[in-house]
Amino acid sequence: MSRLLFPSRIELVAVTTGLVVALAAGCSSDASCGPGGAPSAGAVTSATGVALTFGGFVGGANNDCPATGAPAGVVSLTIHGTQTDGTGQLTLCVSRPDLLTERSQALGGDASAEVRVVDLDGTTTGCSYAADPATPVTGTASSSGLCGNGSDPAGFALVLDGALALTRTCGAAVDTVSVALRGRVAVSAD
Repeated sequence: MSRLLFPSRIELVAVTTGLVVALAAGCSSDASCGPGGAPSAGAVTSATGVALTFGGFVGGANNDCPATGAPAGVVSLTIHGTQTDGTGQLTLCVSRPDLLTERSQALGGDASAEVRVVDLDGTTTGCSYAADPATPVTGTASSSGLCGNGSDPAGFALVLDGALALTRTCGAAVDTVSVALRGRVAVSAD
């Protein structure tokens, strides 16, 4: 009985297919996956007299904001963090996490945004703050170390560089304050 010294075409297809599946899944053994030293807290909304810091971000492929025409297997990514210096939260939805690995995506407040600010609220110095839905959210979001469309156990780093308005409530006084939304922060996988 003779033994082949080279794998057959069928074996090569099976090995190649397995490799493609492993690459598409975003193996956490890839050294380029992960937050790369990004801090666990660091997304900050700030303006004169206002600073809300968010951290503890977790991302999950929940398909809360699916993109029309997304390739098969691409599921939108919901990212949620909590205020580290108060009682607020920041929730974002990335409709195409596969594109977030390639380029910055536009921040926005409506359903058509590439990265939607779903919820942003917080408290500090006796006042409460909430995203003002009447004012547009502007800026960009980008990532580094994002593998597996954000579901890789290694996590990734999220970078925010935007602006929005918050409704500020201090007792009976209510006004609107424009703030920056900036920072680089680690996101762990759900």
